[in-house]
Amino acid sequence: MNSTQPGDSYVAPSFFTRLIEALGRRYQKFLDDVTPYATVRWIVCIVSLVLYGIRTYMLQGWYIVTYALGIYLLNLLIAFLQPKVDPAIMEMENEGDSDVLPTKQSDEYKGFVRRLPEFKFWLWTQRAIIVAFLCTFFKALNVPVFWPILVLYFFVLFGISMKRQIQHMIKYKYVPFSVGKPKHKGKEDTGKVITPR
Repeated sequence: MNSTQPGDSYVAPSFFTRLIEALGRRYQKFLDDVTPYATVRWIVCIVSLVLYGIRTYMLQGWYIVTYALGIYLLNLLIAFLQPKVDPAIMEMENEGDSDVLPTKQSDEYKGFVRRLPEFKFWLWTQRAIIVAFLCTFFKALNVPVFWPILVLYFFVLFGISMKRQIQHMIKYKYVPFSVGKPKHKGKEDTGKVITPR
């Protein structure tokens, strides 16, 4: 005999829940598919940023939104350039950790691990540009400001932030880019496939 209790009944998810889950799966599949194409992703990101710039220039407004976008992108850039574990903090704590950068010649090189990985940097940049673009459709977000002051303040903030970041890179001797570093190759491919008999 089958006995059903009140707490054992199955409730099917609603249409809205299934729709959200399906869209989430498609979005995740799209992200998985574009992951290996870094150059194409960044070209699309730059084109969308240029389109946003053209839109704000043509509309002659939304300077606060543009300023907020610029500050957010600057914060992402700084996080992208920093190591995951700050050597200054590790120096103060004076502890050994496997993720720190080598500070002496005898230390083992572990590779540069970013605080913000490249894919997340691209993803959050693209999201921010899309959100800023969508904000230009709402008149309430078009706050009147004297935009030259915002531009000047942004460049001053950018200069100070980059100066501090470059000084940090020089002091702790790390380079967050792999340009110019030697690339090690494996054995040459002979083209022969060896199959077990």
